[in-house]
Amino acid sequence: MDRATIVHENFLRRVTDRDLPKGAPARDDIAAPKMVELFRAQCLSRHLDRTSREMQKEGQGYYTIGSSGHEGMAAVAEALRPSDMAFLHYRDAAFQIQRAHQVPGQTPAWDILLSFAATSEDPISGGRHKVLGSRVLNIPPQTSTIASHLPKAVGAAYSLGLARRLRPETALLPEDAIIMCSFGDASANHSTAQGAINTACWTSYQSAPMPLLLVCEDNGIGISTPTPDGWIAASFAQRPGLRYFPCDGLDMTETLAVTRAAAAYVRRHRKPAFLHLRTVRLYGHAGSDVEATYRAQRAIVADESNDPLLHSVRLLEERGACPANDALAIYAEVGAQCRRIAAEAVTRPRLKTHAEVSASLIPPARRCLRVNGPSEQARAAAFGSDLRAQAEPQPMSRLIGWALTDLMLTHPEIILAGEDVGKKGGVYGATQKLQSRFGPDRVIDTLLDEQSILGLAIGLAHNGFIPVPEIQFLAYLHNAEDQLRGEAATLSFFSNGQYTNPMVLRIAGLGYQKGFGGHFHNDNSLAVLRDIPGIVIACPSNGADAAMMLREAVRLAREEQRVVVFIEPIALYPMRDLHAEGDKGWMHVYPAPDRRLAVGEVAVHGAGTDLAIVSYGNGCYLSRQAAEKLHAQGIDARVIDMRWLAPQPDDALLAASQDCAAVLIVDECRRTGSQSEALMSLFLEAGRIRIARVTGEDCFIATGPAYAASLPSAQSIVAAARRLVEGAP
Repeated sequence: MDRATIVHENFLRRVTDRDLPKGAPARDDIAAPKMVELFRAQCLSRHLDRTSREMQKEGQGYYTIGSSGHEGMAAVAEALRPSDMAFLHYRDAAFQIQRAHQVPGQTPAWDILLSFAATSEDPISGGRHKVLGSRVLNIPPQTSTIASHLPKAVGAAYSLGLARRLRPETALLPEDAIIMCSFGDASANHSTAQGAINTACWTSYQSAPMPLLLVCEDNGIGISTPTPDGWIAASFAQRPGLRYFPCDGLDMTETLAVTRAAAAYVRRHRKPAFLHLRTVRLYGHAGSDVEATYRAQRAIVADESNDPLLHSVRLLEERGACPANDALAIYAEVGAQCRRIAAEAVTRPRLKTHAEVSASLIPPARRCLRVNGPSEQARAAAFGSDLRAQAEPQPMSRLIGWALTDLMLTHPEIILAGEDVGKKGGVYGATQKLQSRFGPDRVIDTLLDEQSILGLAIGLAHNGFIPVPEIQFLAYLHNAEDQLRGEAATLSFFSNGQYTNPMVLRIAGLGYQKGFGGHFHNDNSLAVLRDIPGIVIACPSNGADAAMMLREAVRLAREEQRVVVFIEPIALYPMRDLHAEGDKGWMHVYPAPDRRLAVGEVAVHGAGTDLAIVSYGNGCYLSRQAAEKLHAQGIDARVIDMRWLAPQPDDALLAASQDCAAVLIVDECRRTGSQSEALMSLFLEAGRIRIARVTGEDCFIATGPAYAASLPSAQSIVAAARRLVEGAP
């Protein structure tokens, strides 16, 4: 027999024989009917696990991680309010079941079994993922399993304090709400968890509101690796700014009482608390896991003898709430209910086509309140002397700062956040004066942790804000890319469009910095972004475009709930001249605040038909220089600035180049994995024969005089263009 059957038969036998485990006496401050209700939720969680295993054996269910041994989470749910957003550990079916009892009209068994069966009627994912979650119950689905949800829980908790001071019209959470986030003892060791908890403590230590209840479900093992005895308590009991609450998760009455105390502390003091919940793990890690291959039999049996359902029966009897025979009847009744519902759930329709699967990849547009731009008086007060300077050509960094100012004047729900964006105004001055104009609540200097910056943004978006986080350098994104890939960009997909993470992520990046940083500050690879489905990637080449594209990016986030990544070429921030020193050919007048560039709109410079040079960012700047040199040599070229890298503006690029004899792609990123690969495919598949590309080499960037040795130059573009036009190999 498998372990699930053994646990089931042990429960029946031991309850019948009154062979119940020892434990602390039942608390008398929990009403007897409530204890029975919690036990019923625990039984449903257990039977859902058993039923899912049967569904898998019959080919009607799919990979699942069970909740058996963690049924104490039903009491955690009871101690909280449905308006307290909950980011759940994957073993928390009992939590969702009990929360469903708090909201009229819910059918947790049906909903969860539809998810187990991967049916398109699954109310949370629409059949895309076996996942806990519910919009009605305020439980966003978690798309990853190892602590990646902690940073956004911290961000959501921070949003509650911020909303008390700057409540957006689209705020979703009540002012007195708290955020709950649960995870396992093994996940607590992950750098993502450590960083998120450190951020919560760092924030709390400075007396900023952080109403966050962290729940560590400690079953003593992570897949096959034991957690050292006492490790969780030793690691978290004395953290500054964090209140520690230990609890026996096998005892529903203790769990309810201690969680109530912890939640009351968080709600009253607006500070984080750590609820350390002792649990056991039954059946192994996941449905296909054979625990006996790595764990001693005595350890497995010891956990099974501590089955929380056995403890619950003991507590019910001690309180006179429910005799053991009645508890057995409840257990049997719930099991029969599960089997009946499962038999119906597996008959429901499933997703079949790509169109059905991808339907929620792009979030549904939301109705936005009509927005009027700021008055001239408001603009004058915010810009001061900068208002007069807007009539004169300026470099990109300044125009970006002005565009952000106008956007923040227009949309009070916009929050900027990142390393050094406030007092310092950013490493390159793009956010100068913004904190003095809008205050530290709207321009937040964060700690130096990219995971926490993106988690803050995701959490803010959960409560109606439009976050504009900044990653200081493109290479720094690698410290936190899962927050973008595994959380922000996938949430709409896995929640069937019910949850979204709208944001505009600004990243300073790409190459051509002459004297600074080497590969970690000159990173010329966008590959990590390009293969994330559903996101928008923008890369302006000049200040006027940057301002107008930034306005479109904010519109996409506000109205279409999109995740937009806005790449700002560092080397072009201060650029003034194009062809000759002092010509000011790369400076632009600030576009009127109501002007924007729609996603997919490309720019065409010149009307030459000998050659179309397709590029973006720094490559566009160099291509403009090369085009003038080519003209002097008798080759008339036009330069097409893509502006938008994802979704790639295929139709616009083909139309803009259709009357050109040849196409040269200039891509400053590395040859492998760069945009040039997609562009080559586009033109080849469209039947264009005369095409070539100039790219960066597959190499990191050096510091010092050789900074551009691996990158395209105006000279290399001219040489490649001549070879292409003249038909040379």
